[in-house]
Amino acid sequence: MTDPSLIDSLGAAVAARPDDHTLRVHLAQLLVEAGRHAEAIPHLATVLRADPAHEAAQRLMGRALNPGTPPRREETDWGALEAQFAGTVPPRYSRADGEPDEVTGEHDRMFDTETSTLRLADVGGMDEVKRRLELAFLGPLRNDRLRKLYNKSLRGGLLLYGPPGCGKTFLAKALAGEMGARFISLSIVDVLNMWIGTSERNLHEIFQTARREAPCVVFFDEIDALGHKRTQLQSSAMRTLGNQLLAELDGMEGDNEGVFVLAATNAPWDVDAALRRPGRLDRMVLVTPPDAGARAAILRYHLRERPVAGIKLDRIVAATEHYSGADLAHLCETAAEYAMHDSLISGEVRMIEQRDFERALGEVSPSTQTWLATARNVATFANEGGVYNELAAYLRKRKML
Repeated sequence: MTDPSLIDSLGAAVAARPDDHTLRVHLAQLLVEAGRHAEAIPHLATVLRADPAHEAAQRLMGRALNPGTPPRREETDWGALEAQFAGTVPPRYSRADGEPDEVTGEHDRMFDTETSTLRLADVGGMDEVKRRLELAFLGPLRNDRLRKLYNKSLRGGLLLYGPPGCGKTFLAKALAGEMGARFISLSIVDVLNMWIGTSERNLHEIFQTARREAPCVVFFDEIDALGHKRTQLQSSAMRTLGNQLLAELDGMEGDNEGVFVLAATNAPWDVDAALRRPGRLDRMVLVTPPDAGARAAILRYHLRERPVAGIKLDRIVAATEHYSGADLAHLCETAAEYAMHDSLISGEVRMIEQRDFERALGEVSPSTQTWLATARNVATFANEGGVYNELAAYLRKRKML
């Protein structure tokens, strides 16, 4: 709060020296700060009549005429500050020329590749799938002379489809490890961006990274979200992104030699037909729920570090027809919970036993049933051109068709 006696003293001084504009402006400032705006206006008007360009008087006049307006801050000259501290503080966002920094190494890229330690031997069962992978990818890669003799290209795409939780992602990593290739695993969130054109640029950068790192396996999970049927899309942005994916698969902006594209989906009937054209994702492989041998291997894997006793593995395998790999993992987890719960209540630690699995089987049911029902309809009514012959054969073998 400004001292009224100081204002009175300055008022007497201004009366004695009416031409001292500095003193008059100072008095007007104290009056404005004290809320006595009406008294400050005549003093400021006197100064501005004599010097219309007086900045301090102009600023105070604005405050006096508009009491509710907050005082105007002085503009900060950032350029001058950066020049002053150039040797101490680096520029805030970019180089002085406005250009982004160059990519300096593998750790400075938008999308990184990894090396998979998995092998196909780590995948339980799936013998037919492994045979198809050997034919499409592994054979040509391992036998360079035969590949050149038959003019077999080291490029191509494979669409893995089947119920959720049956190991499609695991299989893709195992294939990359078997090939000794770099691996890029992607989902739609790695590609999509809210800004126009950025999603397409992300997709291009993914393939450019794979071309630099060839041989490289690019794995798209849930490809139906990225390459959905364009006739069913309402968004023009998604249609444009689908067109960009087709262009990258065709290698229109780079050589795709050594780039192996794997894609996975639970709904191949929702994938745009253009993606399955020869030269793109032209081979489709059904990844079914694990067979008896694979179920036994999966159960052993999930029980290997748990205390078990008296487990009748063959009975559990027989009771888990149509269970996915994820279902079997959940079954083992549930059986362990029952054993742990009994141990907590009794105060005595006990092993996981067959009775725990019997109780777990009453709770955990196969999650593939809904998918199989949809697949049966597709194989029956939408198998144009024999696209789903493999699926139809599987369903007939299981007496579901």
